[in-house]
Amino acid sequence: MNPTKGFLISLLQFLLLQVCLSRDTLSTNESIADGDILVSSGQRFTLGFFSPGNSGKRYVGIWYSNTSVSVQTVVWVANRDNPINDTSGVLSIDTQGNLVLFGKNQTVPFWSSNLTVPSTSNSIAQLLDTGNLVLVRQDTKVVTWQSFDHPVNTMLPYSKIGLDRTTGLNRILTSWKAQDDPGTGDWSVKFEPQGSPEMFLYKGQVRMWRTGPWDGYKWNGVPEMSRSFIITPRLINNNEETVFTWGLTSSSIFSRLFVDESGFMNRETWRNNQWVKFWTAPKEPCDNYGHCGAFGKCDPYIAGVFECSCLPGFQPRNQNDWDLRDGTGGCVRNPGVLTCRNGEDFVKIANAKVPDTSVARVDMSLDLKACRLDCLRNCSCMAYALANVTSGVGCTAWYGDLVDTRVFTDGGLDLFVRVDAAAFAQYNKSKKKFLAKKGMVAVLVISLAVLSGVVISILYWMFSRKRKDNSAALVPFGDSSNDEFDDSLPSIDVNAIISATKNFSLANKLGQGGFGSVYKGQLASGQEIAVKRLSKTSRQGTEEFKNEVKLISKLQHKNLVRLYGCCVHREEKMLVYEFLPNRSLDFFIFDRTRRSLLDWKKRFEIIMGIARGLLYLHQDSRLKIIHRDLKPSNVLLDAAMNPKISDFGMAKIFGDDQTEANTKRVVGTYGYMSPEYAMEGLYSIKSDVFSYGVLMLEIISGRKNNDYYEEGPSKNLIGHVWELWREGTVLDIAETLLGQTYPPHEVRKCIQVGLLCVQENPVERPTMSAVVFMLGNETTLPTPSKPAFILKTKQSNLDSSTTRSASSINDASITNIEAR
Repeated sequence: MNPTKGFLISLLQFLLLQVCLSRDTLSTNESIADGDILVSSGQRFTLGFFSPGNSGKRYVGIWYSNTSVSVQTVVWVANRDNPINDTSGVLSIDTQGNLVLFGKNQTVPFWSSNLTVPSTSNSIAQLLDTGNLVLVRQDTKVVTWQSFDHPVNTMLPYSKIGLDRTTGLNRILTSWKAQDDPGTGDWSVKFEPQGSPEMFLYKGQVRMWRTGPWDGYKWNGVPEMSRSFIITPRLINNNEETVFTWGLTSSSIFSRLFVDESGFMNRETWRNNQWVKFWTAPKEPCDNYGHCGAFGKCDPYIAGVFECSCLPGFQPRNQNDWDLRDGTGGCVRNPGVLTCRNGEDFVKIANAKVPDTSVARVDMSLDLKACRLDCLRNCSCMAYALANVTSGVGCTAWYGDLVDTRVFTDGGLDLFVRVDAAAFAQYNKSKKKFLAKKGMVAVLVISLAVLSGVVISILYWMFSRKRKDNSAALVPFGDSSNDEFDDSLPSIDVNAIISATKNFSLANKLGQGGFGSVYKGQLASGQEIAVKRLSKTSRQGTEEFKNEVKLISKLQHKNLVRLYGCCVHREEKMLVYEFLPNRSLDFFIFDRTRRSLLDWKKRFEIIMGIARGLLYLHQDSRLKIIHRDLKPSNVLLDAAMNPKISDFGMAKIFGDDQTEANTKRVVGTYGYMSPEYAMEGLYSIKSDVFSYGVLMLEIISGRKNNDYYEEGPSKNLIGHVWELWREGTVLDIAETLLGQTYPPHEVRKCIQVGLLCVQENPVERPTMSAVVFMLGNETTLPTPSKPAFILKTKQSNLDSSTTRSASSINDASITNIEAR
């Protein structure tokens, strides 16, 4: 044979073999041997034989294709409890229409699809782009079996977990035994359909954690699993099925939900060549099922205090156990009280993960008012809550022990607990009404009362100023002014703070700014804290202080600093935060030595973390919050260098439909303020986007925005980056200490997103949800237009004296700048 012809034939056979091996279907006259694969049509998933870790045992499984996810991530295993010890395995379709897996000289299959109604017609198996392996009858096109109905440890988008009421099939997630053993492990996640359906995490037969019921758009106990720019969760509960499913907003996203061999539920998304964890559970003691027992309530947000307490009207079953910080015994009704037609009512527990609903009944025909009346009439009804927050209707009522109740700072439901008359009076003083008349008489009485209160308060204040009492008694936070404060926020005793900070010693001082000083401390419980002590001349006055307290007490996100409590003592105002050992971001990125500790991977994680924190403030929290003073010194770093946004003294709350506001008192930091805010007093979420863009460019370059660039026409970092962008040499700004360790395409993308954020026209700037999406996905980015504040001028549009002083210090704040 002609050698050239022989080579061409061999090449053709090789190419045909590759095409064959990369097919997505398997027919009855075909088989897959160890080494062969099926690849879904969009090349998202692969089916074949694999060995986990160094086990050497062979399994048939489905994993993300290398073109999708570079790290082999197995999402389904056929013979998980019956591995093959060699490479003789063959997967095929038998004459009954079943998928079967045989080994060498085996008459009994290692695994089979075990169709309940065998099909005598020709069938095909197809691997879909969703990761679902389906068996289809060719004559009827009916799916007779699918891997989505038999999940292992992973739930993929568009799959289901839960009960098919027509067939009795219950889809359950079960962990692997170990990282190198996909056999059935100890941990499982399954639906409990009674009451209001919930998902539970079990270890064996013991409940370890639950999602809470579905509240209309998310699981009540998993605030992070709500509808977002990435996922679209959904509960289906009807006569045919009770299942949970979820989808993705973009086909370019790879995300999974799984239970690991350590007993944690996780949701991860593939980004930057690694799996990034978006949430995990359980993550704290209050997540553990029944941590505070029946009629107990768990609150993890009170520093130095046992997280368990009893619901209103109850007391610990065993006080000795509670004194030892063991609340599993739960609580009992206060002795000697009657709660049946004896003047009882309900006390509200706000932001609650409501109790286990297996002892609850749901009536979707009742609104909240009718739900209360229905529960009040039935002496066995212990509590009630709104079933669906989206529609505003639906009644969930509990008729047994209230187990596994906890509270969040934000995102839970209002739970109404039945209490006796005395407890109701104690917890609902605000409902007492003393005004029996209406009209001008009532107005006059109220006016006189308010005026008298003001006069008395002024006289009392003047008298208190003259007293020379050296005692260290704590002034209750809510008594420091006439405004209301969040009663749920704990006040921490001034003596405890003095002891924790060693009387505010210099050795404990972490830093200082225009607001005052920050000190490290350690409470008697061992909890490390950071105390923000406002100076008497602080730019953050009483209003800003109260604003910061109110805001942070309602926020809960891993990229926001956590507030433990506050203290007002005479003229002292102090906030007590979680202690973050790595100080603030500017401590690293603007120091030539310390910034070398931040490689590109860590800098990108910080960029993404700040973006997610801002996205929460703007969109995902219950409140729509504009920070107004985002800068490196207001981004703190925890032990793992994860960023947390801090300092909410200048923040503002927007209404759901509010897009913009105006002020004559411009507050913030020069170099980070957007042009419309600095010049006209206009601020919106796009003001924060501008600040974020500046911050991103500073993180990449390691230089401050107000650094002066002698070599070009620009007066700051933004302008310098813009010049390099137009010249096509924008990577020149990348921090020189990064060397060649960073991916150029990723750095270029971040610079482009940063320039999009600092565009002069706020309408052209992206939202933070768009920023997070652009940073986390490969997508075509818009071309940025000219940024603001880029040209050298002898005098800024701001008042020249203010500008000169502010420009000299990165953290200088600008206040009381009149719009021109």
